[in-house]
Amino acid sequence: MKLERVFAMKFSSVYPLYVTKAERKQRTKAEVDQVIRWLTGYTAAGLAKQIKREVDLRTFFDEAPQLNPHVGLITGVVCGVRVENVEDPLMQKIRYLDKLVDELAKGRPMEKILRTPT
Repeated sequence: MKLERVFAMKFSSVYPLYVTKAERKQRTKAEVDQVIRWLTGYTAAGLAKQIKREVDLRTFFDEAPQLNPHVGLITGVVCGVRVENVEDPLMQKIRYLDKLVDELAKGRPMEKILRTPT
């Protein structure tokens, strides 16, 4: 899939997939929202507004209030790709979000998902 096609996907169409993935593993929509807000700096109202506006992924991340300063602590593999090695900055943000939701669905404790430096 070409990058531009991925970037043009509506966040409102990807978001329910994240929620479904988490809920299948007994996690909650509220936890998915918490992870998204931690990464992007959106408030609950801001996140809801972006979903309602049906913005694409590029716009969703471009309009994010502030990427979490600890985002560099997110490492590992998602979809066979090392997130810390993704070269395109927007694709890396998308992969960061994928990785966080994967960790949530795998049952990792929230305090470990929401990385804080030691």
